Amino acid sequence: RIGSATSLSSAVISTRLQELVRLFRERTERVKEKLVDPDVTSDDESPVASPAAAPVPAPGGELEGDKPSGDDHYCEMLCCTFKHRPWLDRLKSCQFPSSIDPLTNLMYVLWLFFVVMAWNWNCWLIPVRWAFPYQTPANIHYWLLVDYLCDLIYLLDIVIFQTRLQFVQGGDIITDKKAMKENYLRSQRFKMDVLCLLPLDFFYFKVGVNPLLRFPRCLKYMAFFEFNNRLEAILTKAYIYRVIRTTAYLLYSLHVNSCLYYWASAYEGLGSTTWVYDGEGNSYIRCYYWAVKTLITIGGLPDPKTLFEIVFQLLNYFTGVFAFSVMIGQMRDVVGAATAGQTYYRSCMDSTIKYMNFYKIPRTVQNRVKTWYEYTWHSQGMLDESELLVQLPDKMRLDIAIDVNYNIVSKVALFQGCDRQMIFDMLKRLRSVVYLPNDYVCKKGEIGREMYIIQAGQVQVLGGPDGKSVLVTLKAGSVFGEISLLAAGGGNRRTANVVAHGFANLFILEKKDLNEILVHYPESQKLLRKKAKKVLKSNNKPRDEKGGSGDALIIPPKAGTPKLFKAALAAAGRMRGKGPLGRLRWRLKELKAMQ
Repeated sequence: RIGSATSLSSAVISTRLQELVRLFRERTERVKEKLVDPDVTSDDESPVASPAAAPVPAPGGELEGDKPSGDDHYCEMLCCTFKHRPWLDRLKSCQFPSSIDPLTNLMYVLWLFFVVMAWNWNCWLIPVRWAFPYQTPANIHYWLLVDYLCDLIYLLDIVIFQTRLQFVQGGDIITDKKAMKENYLRSQRFKMDVLCLLPLDFFYFKVGVNPLLRFPRCLKYMAFFEFNNRLEAILTKAYIYRVIRTTAYLLYSLHVNSCLYYWASAYEGLGSTTWVYDGEGNSYIRCYYWAVKTLITIGGLPDPKTLFEIVFQLLNYFTGVFAFSVMIGQMRDVVGAATAGQTYYRSCMDSTIKYMNFYKIPRTVQNRVKTWYEYTWHSQGMLDESELLVQLPDKMRLDIAIDVNYNIVSKVALFQGCDRQMIFDMLKRLRSVVYLPNDYVCKKGEIGREMYIIQAGQVQVLGGPDGKSVLVTLKAGSVFGEISLLAAGGGNRRTANVVAHGFANLFILEKKDLNEILVHYPESQKLLRKKAKKVLKSNNKPRDEKGGSGDALIIPPKAGTPKLFKAALAAAGRMRGKGPLGRLRWRLKELKAMQ
């Protein structure tokens, strides 16, 4: 036991001594760097965080931080501490927001969905209940129940939601309750909302339950268009909803036409002529089929017999041609807007191919150009990202660049410790470039004017006697070319060949852009200069230690004086210059003085 304890204590002492030696060595290196490069900031100069004040014990001997807060308990009879308040207190704390942002609040968009559903109920079913015999005394209470439920939604929208909507006045967002209410009461929206809730239902007691008395409920169309705008703003593929909405417009026009056709048939008498509906089968389906054939002008319809039938058919034809042409034009615009990017991509590719064919570019080069177009489009969805952001303000471009690229750039070891704002400024200068497989990103000996950050893919650093051996493979988040970018005094030539291994998406930062940024951040400039010197020193050190052969020199260096010859010259000096060695030593001194 005594031996084991002794060995353990000796091991602890040895570990402690090694740690002290390591700390002294690091301190010596820092002092040496400070003497060599005065710009390097010392760690001793950095401010040290003041230690946190120790908690003062309470008079009762208990620390203040250990006392349970009064909010943790909701009943004095319980001895345990609750980290969360009971559900009843949570329910009481939930309050309806005093103001609603109509542009970003998803709860408001959900509420608009219910308002639009109530509006669609009135728009679609009021014509059906008026024309077709679907509303009977046996089911009238079901129709009235849904009607008044829709009226309740309309009323809640006016009283609760519309009076809490924020608005912009003089560039300021107004959230005051009184101002929001007055703004709504003065708007055209309020007048239409009040008009659509006219209590015409009291005429039910005199003329009966006539669905046409609820026609003002269809005037709440402004909520429908607002819902469309809000929904398109949050959808990733808004063109799909636009296609569905345009199709719904066409279906609704056919729906209204089928209701009018049944009303005309009932006015003339069901089955009275060959033109009117004969009363067989499902009335709505058969009338809808007739409306489709009429509005789309398919033909094959029976000829009208009476003057009323002729006028009705003519109006149907004119309305059908106009409505159908409008729907086709709107559908074309929707599809064209959805495929605008694809059309631009095809146009650019066709123009490039035409240019290459005109100048008889080799087929291999043409294939690589086509491959670049296809990969860039499918990976990014666009050919140039800067075209989309050029119209945005500088602040918004910065926000987008931070969300897209900051996670990659912040992990780069070269920029760790630099000013955060400098990295933000650098993000706006980054340019994304796609390289094809086996493309040379940079070649050895070239003048380096850019630094590369790998966003996606891999690149290989080539070297060796033949220049084709893979020295290292760099992956996403790696940086190369920083030596040429940060080197000064002419040392800005590429030191290796870098080839794309597969498709590689790289960020490029040009030297002039980095210099313009570093002018405003001198501390970051010193830090980057220090890191560049360390990288250069680590790159040159193995070659010096191992004696590796570098590039062949045009004028080889002069060989050093042999040690034995130096000893003979020293002995001749002690003989006061006598003999041939003494004269030779005197001659060497003269040559050295001349140099």
